[in-house]
Amino acid sequence: MEQWTFSDPPNVAVFVDRGIVTRGDWIAYVSHDEDDGSWQFHNRETGPVDEGDIMIVSLQNVVQRDESILALADLPEGWHAWRISKSSPWQRAKSRPVPSNDNE
Repeated sequence: MEQWTFSDPPNVAVFVDRGIVTRGDWIAYVSHDEDDGSWQFHNRETGPVDEGDIMIVSLQNVVQRDESILALADLPEGWHAWRISKSSPWQRAKSRPVPSNDNE
């Protein structure tokens, strides 16, 4: 593995679509959340993700599955990255703000 370049430690907990871990799906979408700095890694399936489809693993575990994730180590909080195939380069953009519900 290449040198660790994330500001987060290798053992930080991240959210991963279960298919990436159980089926070996490739990572198609990554978000670095603005509200709490958490990382999310999703496969190419579209639509809402059920809570039962998410696992919590270490960031190092994700990088070991796909070292191309190291290219996203400098992804700022509040940004996301995507690619159209496993061999495509990562594209990046600032995430749109999530509307808040003041009634909660």
